[in-house]
Amino acid sequence: MNTPALEFPCAYPLKVMGRDNPEFRSAARTIVERHAGPVPESGVKSRASAEGHFLALTFSITAESREQLDALYRELTSCPEVLVAL
Repeated sequence: MNTPALEFPCAYPLKVMGRDNPEFRSAARTIVERHAGPVPESGVKSRASAEGHFLALTFSITAESREQLDALYRELTSCPEVLVAL
């Protein structure tokens, strides 16, 4: 199955998961903003796991290019605080 090509620029939801602690929140936001610019609080949704150990953050960004997204995912997945980036 082929993934449909994105047309840039476009609205892009980026989900990042990690342990629910201040270091994860700060690291994820810093990386996302380094690649996508400032994200207002209204552009970040959070959801804690059932037991409260993990947190999923969804950042609503404007993706400008495939290269931008690739670099963003590379940096997120290399960060020790980030467990998963989708």
